[in-house]
Amino acid sequence: MGVMKINPFYFVVQISFDVISSFIIFFLLSSVSPSYGYDPLDPHGNITIKWDLLQSNPGSNDVKVSILNFQLYRHIEQPGWKMGWDWTGDEVIWAMQGAEATEQGNCSRFKGGQLPHCCEKSPFIVDLLPGAPYNMQTTNCCKGGILSSMIQDPSKFGAVFQMSTSAATNESGFHMPENFTIGVPGYTCAKPVQVAPSKYSSDGGRRWTQALGTWNVTCMYSQFLASTSPKCCVSLSAFYNSTIVPCPKCSCSCQGLPGAKCVKFGETPSLLRQIKDLNRESPSFVRCSQHMCPIRVHWHVKQSYTHYWRVKITVNNLNILKNYSQWNLVALHPNLKSLIQVFSFNYEPLNQYGQINDTGMFWGIEYYNDMLLQEGESGNVQTEMLLLKDPDMFTFREGWGFPRRILFNGDECVMPPPDQYPRLPNTAQLGAQLSFSTILFLLWLLILCAE
Repeated sequence: MGVMKINPFYFVVQISFDVISSFIIFFLLSSVSPSYGYDPLDPHGNITIKWDLLQSNPGSNDVKVSILNFQLYRHIEQPGWKMGWDWTGDEVIWAMQGAEATEQGNCSRFKGGQLPHCCEKSPFIVDLLPGAPYNMQTTNCCKGGILSSMIQDPSKFGAVFQMSTSAATNESGFHMPENFTIGVPGYTCAKPVQVAPSKYSSDGGRRWTQALGTWNVTCMYSQFLASTSPKCCVSLSAFYNSTIVPCPKCSCSCQGLPGAKCVKFGETPSLLRQIKDLNRESPSFVRCSQHMCPIRVHWHVKQSYTHYWRVKITVNNLNILKNYSQWNLVALHPNLKSLIQVFSFNYEPLNQYGQINDTGMFWGIEYYNDMLLQEGESGNVQTEMLLLKDPDMFTFREGWGFPRRILFNGDECVMPPPDQYPRLPNTAQLGAQLSFSTILFLLWLLILCAE
């Protein structure tokens, strides 16, 4: 047998190629910021901070700041937004309307007269509460930092405040701040970008004035930055199967892990541990369960009619200390395009891709069930919906009747594995036995008739 000659150049090239490929893959992965959040169900969703310079005098600048929530279903709930930035110079805030700084800071360099509203190098601004004095209000302010999503309430998706600023020294001119934040977990803000100046009309459009300069700051949401673990899970059941598929074990946490706090049934958390600070989110105390999620969504295929089928959705709040106001639920299912009626919930399709209408948003009816109360007998909301059977796709086989994705308040819920979905009863063997019995019966009848 001949000896195969090995070309050492081949191995050098191959190793070099592998090293270069690995380097390219590593570079691409490392170049993707982990804070970037792109949502295919809401591809254009973001929170925009608009900074309008209205007047610029030698000793002061008048600024109007708007916070606009352009997200379809994500909203800002209590304790609300808390905007922050870093001044690039020695600026201070002399007066504010529609909001206030959380700290005045050290204003000792100002001697005599009225002190500035805030002297912090990195101020934090919060919205005024409802019912604030009229001389402190601005248009579209004073909602306690709560911003509705675009679909739920378009009239409450924005907040506005104004302020008068100046440099503490003799420095003149205007300098745009940097390093913006909105104080809500999961959001990361980009650098300010100057855009076309905003225009304003005070007489119905006959005369327009415009800002001296306008900057936009775009803030994106990432669920991975908001929480290291999921916040909700999904359980499934159907009328044709007695099995109830629970939320996957340890969906949100596991009992016994560090930081995994839960309360057993029949117990209540100590009053000393209940934090009632309006500027802080309530601590997460959930009922002990195998999934340890504060929110459980149950999807039940309830009934099948000749031309329709019915689904029941139940949302359970297992959080001991928290109510969810203005909650919403997003579901992805191919038959939502044939939705006929929804009972006791509001509904709006999310057809962001033209004819692909397989995603919809559910939320509560105002003053009826728009508040999901904390864990207890009233800690749930539920609805039923009626869907038309599409003959081109409808089937109960292979778990088709269950959703592909569920999101609660914009966060992805943990779904059970597909191989555990409730299945149709296996009637193949029964059908074969029935067919064989029928054949024997027909043969017996033929024999009787022949006699």
